[in-house]
Amino acid sequence: MSPNLRELRNRPFDLLVEMGARLQTATAAGVAGDTQEVWTGLGYRLAGQQLVTPRADVREVLTPPEYTRVPGAKPWLLGIANVRGDLLPLIDLNRLLGGEATPIHRSTRVLVYNADESPAGFLVDEVAGFRRFNPQDQRHELVPEEGDALNPYLLGAFVRDGQLWLAMSLSKLVTSPVFQNAAA
Repeated sequence: MSPNLRELRNRPFDLLVEMGARLQTATAAGVAGDTQEVWTGLGYRLAGQQLVTPRADVREVLTPPEYTRVPGAKPWLLGIANVRGDLLPLIDLNRLLGGEATPIHRSTRVLVYNADESPAGFLVDEVAGFRRFNPQDQRHELVPEEGDALNPYLLGAFVRDGQLWLAMSLSKLVTSPVFQNAAA
């Protein structure tokens, strides 16, 4: 019989060994092994919509840094920021998608795209943190129709607790002709 974990609280090494053994047993039994079906992404709000982007698309989240405007750039390219010695183009995601300028306030954040060859920081209204969705949360029929500015960059949709989350790919966005043509 395995010991009670509380009995091991004053013996940290034995506690770790017991916890490791229990994890292996649970994984072998399939309790912890079905995580492949769970989809995880970073949730955020943009112009009143709840969006979620694949975890692999976002390197980090920043408060909006100071930036320098780029002459002759489209209005959605806010400018270039120096982030820890690296130059980062700052993009107003809502403006890029044809909406109004994103107002900068206390909860405004920048999602840094996770690619060395295409650095970019996307301004969003607010970050909600990581969200996990199960297969039964998928609702692809709720994806906006073609013609919606988000549609070319969407991977699907999820509904959790009555809230619609549109899954948006930053990878699709940065390779699009719209994004590649920043000159006014």
